[in-house]
Amino acid sequence: MIIERAQYIKSLLAKRWNGRVKIITGIRRCGKSFLLSTLYKNYLLGEGVDEDCIIQVALDRKSDLKYRNPNVLYDYIISATKDTSKRYYVFIDEIQMSVKVKNQDIDDRDVSGDDSDMLYVTFYDILNDLMTHNNLDIYVTGSNSKMLSSDIVTNFRDRGSEIKVFPLSFKEYYEASGLEKADAFEEYLTYGGMPLAVQEREQTERQHYLYQLHKNVYAKDIVERYKIRDDEILDALIDSLYSAVGSLTNTHNLANAASTLMRRSVSDHTIKNYIDYLEDAYLFVSAKRYDIKGKKYFNNTQKYYAIDTGLRNAKLNFRQQEKSHIMENMIFMELIRRGYRVDVGVVELNREIAGKRTISRYEIDFIVNTGHDKIYIQSALNVDTEEKKNQETFSLKKSGDFFRKVVILDGNSKPWVDDDGIMYIGVIPFLLDESIFA
Repeated sequence: MIIERAQYIKSLLAKRWNGRVKIITGIRRCGKSFLLSTLYKNYLLGEGVDEDCIIQVALDRKSDLKYRNPNVLYDYIISATKDTSKRYYVFIDEIQMSVKVKNQDIDDRDVSGDDSDMLYVTFYDILNDLMTHNNLDIYVTGSNSKMLSSDIVTNFRDRGSEIKVFPLSFKEYYEASGLEKADAFEEYLTYGGMPLAVQEREQTERQHYLYQLHKNVYAKDIVERYKIRDDEILDALIDSLYSAVGSLTNTHNLANAASTLMRRSVSDHTIKNYIDYLEDAYLFVSAKRYDIKGKKYFNNTQKYYAIDTGLRNAKLNFRQQEKSHIMENMIFMELIRRGYRVDVGVVELNREIAGKRTISRYEIDFIVNTGHDKIYIQSALNVDTEEKKNQETFSLKKSGDFFRKVVILDGNSKPWVDDDGIMYIGVIPFLLDESIFA
């Protein structure tokens, strides 16, 4: 089964021959390599691009291990693209596996300690050089945001274009599944969108694949990359974060939770570092807490969401299947996938309770920043009673502004608007209609 991933092909086509290196990032096994080496390549071939004008290197393959040396990789690409009358597409897969090597042209004695990085050649150096060749259009994939995303501006000198790839969206999953919408939603809620898991139709095998993927790929990667000596702390932290998706937390609370699970003390500093590692590996995405009326961010609390609900559920052995939390996670990731900047909203009200003035805080699940506008979103399983409806919409009504307000409900209900101008829509049509906020 081939899932076309049209959204990403469209993004690649929009950026080709723009003079920048196209940097395709995302969690391992989400389909980056297949997108580039199969889907995009087939598209180019279908356009009439000659196959010998598509140069491919995969640094995770044994046959291409020598190209982990950036100098060897550079020499190969220059040799393979020496016909300057042709235009070439260069695909380099898993670029984070490239190593830095000693620069033989620089004498150590000529370089101060502050400039020690100049003693080495890295993949950034060769890509910046290759970008000056007008007949090369360069694409790289990578699974480590620290080596790519956060360094794009600095190391590519503003000549890098990032394309973030996620596990399959519900829309992609539904179109490939052949299931009814409600059945597809329940499966997606449980097993997520990792491509190989989606293609495994046997339930036990799917669960086993997701569990082993989490254990033997993601957790192992993090332990090896950061030389973590005590992976029990990391494991306890992952369980705490997965158990608390959709809940406000901070490093101190997470340290206490991990300490409780392990029955020994864990420092806030260690937890902060480990959270950075988990986000760096794309296992989690964080959302900051924003005071709507005070127009400021809270620095001490935020939420963490799992990149994929299937990985989350597998790590927890498919326990803790609270639909409200998992649905909230799914909505958040869909908003991120669509390119929105998303915060967690807080409305502070000065109220009189039992004769005393007090400040109360009410949560808005998501503030969606569209660039020129904002949208406030609540995730709720239902509003089937007036009391429940008032509970879910109270913070929306108290925001004190006129931005659009939406409640996303469980199920397949079509959008409707109440007398207060609040839109209600089922989670299924929300996930299937990417233009819902256009």
